[in-house]
Amino acid sequence: MPTRAQLLALTEELRRRKAGGERSVTVSSETLAQLRDAVEVCRAGSLEPQQNHAASVATVAPLVAPDAPPPRVVAKVAPSAPAAPSSIPSAPPTVVLPPGDKATRWAALRELVMNDPVCRGHVRSGKKIVLGTGNLDAALFFCGEAPGAEEEIQGEPFVGPAGQLLTRMIVGMGLRRDQVYIGNIMNWRPEMPAGPAGVQVGNRPPTAEEMNYCLPYLRAQLEIVQPQLIVALGATAAGGLLGAGTFKTLGEIKGRWHQFADKPVMVTYHPSYILRNNSNRSKRGIWEDLLQVMDRAGLPVTPQQRSYFI
Repeated sequence: MPTRAQLLALTEELRRRKAGGERSVTVSSETLAQLRDAVEVCRAGSLEPQQNHAASVATVAPLVAPDAPPPRVVAKVAPSAPAAPSSIPSAPPTVVLPPGDKATRWAALRELVMNDPVCRGHVRSGKKIVLGTGNLDAALFFCGEAPGAEEEIQGEPFVGPAGQLLTRMIVGMGLRRDQVYIGNIMNWRPEMPAGPAGVQVGNRPPTAEEMNYCLPYLRAQLEIVQPQLIVALGATAAGGLLGAGTFKTLGEIKGRWHQFADKPVMVTYHPSYILRNNSNRSKRGIWEDLLQVMDRAGLPVTPQQRSYFI
């Protein structure tokens, strides 16, 4: 039977997929039976009640006959986010940057972030806090949600498979990765229970409390870089910038211009969505958003780029 930690991971992955536009997932009858059993245990009060993540799994799938083929299950998940860790202060940090050039101010910001006791307290032993990286004079600022497994090892955003795809996207726009700035709203990988080897398995979106705490550091990066445009990668990043309550699905705001910190924001898919949903439609969808970014930034767009697929 799934553990509470596994149920939490499942629920958050379904939320992520739903926010990215997916409406169904396929599971086996055996898996569905295990989920039903876990839900019954939760209803009986055998799991810790304070977060009740398993209860939200009850809306994931209808009951099916034992001999039914693997069902097409609509991923209907409860809208509530996981509770924020109690050690997240209600008041975010106040960031005051020193005078000087961009490099001096960014170095000072890095010292603040790397020595922030809350950030340090949420990073596992041997892992790293992650601050944005790139060209401090960049016109384009790509904003994701939070570091993943590879990122917390290297201490740099978007270095895993999703980061490699993002690099391809940037190259497709006629730029190099070192010509843009890439960051996340969060400066640490949102924690989940570790497996038997002491290694965290899976990712979850950051909570509103976690993003609210880290937002001043994102604003400080924008203050230093002063980009022309921000590209919000995925629903969680968009929610952190625009307010999670301003939309229900990414489709409502994707491909349209918004505002954050007096900067135009284009919302598009997170590269990890394309890795999971590798269809021409989804790839073309993100590319059309990037074409809008190129047009607004005054970047040259060739006929080949107009018809390009990622």
